[in-house]
Amino acid sequence: MDDALPFDALRQSVDPAVVEAMERLVRHGPDRKLNRINVLAFASAEGLDPEAAISGFVHASRTGLFDMSWNVLCPGCGGVLGVNATLKTVHSSRYTCSLCAAGYEPDLDDMVEVTFTVNPRLRAIEAHHPDRLSPEEYFRQIYWGSGIDLPEDGYERIIGEFLIEAMELPPGEKGVISLQLPADYVIVFEPVTHAVQFIDVTGEPTRERRSLSLTYDRSHSPSQEIRLQPGPLRIQVENHLDVRTLPSVCIANDILHDLLGKRRPFLTAKALLSNQTFRDLYRTDTIGPDQRLKITSLTFLFTDLRGSTELYERVGDLAAFELVQSHFAVLNDIVAAEAGAVVKTIGDAVMATFPTPDRAVAAAMRMREAMIDLNGQDGREELLLKIGIHEGPCIAVSLNDRQDYFGQTVNIASRVQQLATTHEIYATEPVLGDARALGLLSIRGLTPEAQNVALRGIANEIKVFTIPTPDPSRYPAADRLLRPAPAVAR
Repeated sequence: MDDALPFDALRQSVDPAVVEAMERLVRHGPDRKLNRINVLAFASAEGLDPEAAISGFVHASRTGLFDMSWNVLCPGCGGVLGVNATLKTVHSSRYTCSLCAAGYEPDLDDMVEVTFTVNPRLRAIEAHHPDRLSPEEYFRQIYWGSGIDLPEDGYERIIGEFLIEAMELPPGEKGVISLQLPADYVIVFEPVTHAVQFIDVTGEPTRERRSLSLTYDRSHSPSQEIRLQPGPLRIQVENHLDVRTLPSVCIANDILHDLLGKRRPFLTAKALLSNQTFRDLYRTDTIGPDQRLKITSLTFLFTDLRGSTELYERVGDLAAFELVQSHFAVLNDIVAAEAGAVVKTIGDAVMATFPTPDRAVAAAMRMREAMIDLNGQDGREELLLKIGIHEGPCIAVSLNDRQDYFGQTVNIASRVQQLATTHEIYATEPVLGDARALGLLSIRGLTPEAQNVALRGIANEIKVFTIPTPDPSRYPAADRLLRPAPAVAR
C-alpha cells in the first residue's frame, strides 16, 4: 500500500476509529491477519463498537478495499465446506463434511460466516496464493473458519501434537508417505479436496509393512474405515487434480478435539442481512430470484402509525408528510443502532429485522420514547405508534429485486402489530422467552402481562405479552439504560 488515499475516502462514511484500525492492520498486520477477517474478533481486539466495525468493512468491501466472502461451515469441525463471493451462489441443498462424516442443510444462523480479505491491489498476502501455503498455514488460513479460536502463540507446536505427517503433492504427481502407525485413531485428511480416510489402529504391534493407496480428484467418494495394527505403513498418494494437494496424517487425540472445541463469535449471514449498512449498500445484490435460504431464528418488528389518514386531514398534507418522514428517520436510526435493518416500509408501516429478540425489544422501547419526544416538540400527540414483535424461523428470499423474508413468523409478527395499542408494545412468547429481552424490562421495572389471542389466518391461539408504558418520571433513567447492547454473533 503506497498511500492512505483509499482510507481517506473511507473516512467520509465510516467511523474514523474503525478506519484507523483498518489502516494499521493493512500496513502492519501479518499476512494471516488480513485473510478472512473475523470482524467481531477484530472489533474486540481493537476496542471498537462491533456494529461500527461491521459497517466499516461493508463500506470497504463495496469500495473494493476488501473482498467479502460467504463461507459455508461445518458445525462440527468448523471447516469451510464452500467459499462464495456472494450469497447468491450458496445453494440450499445439503453440504457434506467428509471429516465429520455428516451432511448438513445450510442455515444462515450458524453455517454461513461472512469474512473479509484484503484486496490484492491494496496489499498482496500469502493467502492470495493458497497453493504456496505450508500445510499448517493452509489449515489455519484456508480450511478452518473464523469461528475457530486458534492460538496466536504456540500454534505450530499444538499442530505438531496431532499432525504427524504431511506432504505437498503437486498437480498430476505421485508420492509416498512412510510412517509408523501409532496405537491411536488416525485420519488421513486432504484439506483441498476434503478427502478423508479413517484408520482404526488397534491390536498387537506388527513389523509387517502394509500399503495403502489414495487418489485425489474432484469426484472422490467417501472411504470406508479400515482397521490396521500399529506398525509401519506406506501410503501411496496420487494427485489427479490441476492444483496442489496436501495429504495429512493426523491423530484424532484430545489435543485436536480441544483445538476444534474452542470457538468464538463470528459475523453470520443472518446478522449481516439484518445490518442496515449492508442493506443500503447491497440493495439488489444479495439473494438470487430462485434461492430459498433457511434461517432458524430471526426477530421481526412491525410498526404502524395509528390514525395517519386523520393526521393528513387534521394538519394538512405538507405538515403530515414532514411528520411522517421525521418518524421514519427516527425509526431507521433506532433500528440501525440496535443491530437491525429496515426491510421495507408499507405506507406508514415499517418492517424491521433483528438477529436477537433483546435488540428488537430495546428498539421498540426506544421507538416509543422517541415518538413521545417528537410529539412533545409541538405539544400534540400526532404520532401514535403501534408496535408488534415476534421471533421464529423464516426463509430469506428475493422479492421485487430486494432481499426479503417469507413464512409464518412474518405473518404472525404482522398480525401481532395489528393488535397492539399506542400505549403498549405487543411481543410474543418466543420474544420474552429470551433472558436478555426479559432483563431489559426488569431493569426498567416493567412487568409484561400475558394473554392468549386469536390471530387472523393463524389456526391456534398464541400467547402475547403487553409491555406497558413506564412511568414518565422514570424516562431519564430509562434512557440511560437503553444504550445499545453488545453485538451478537448470530
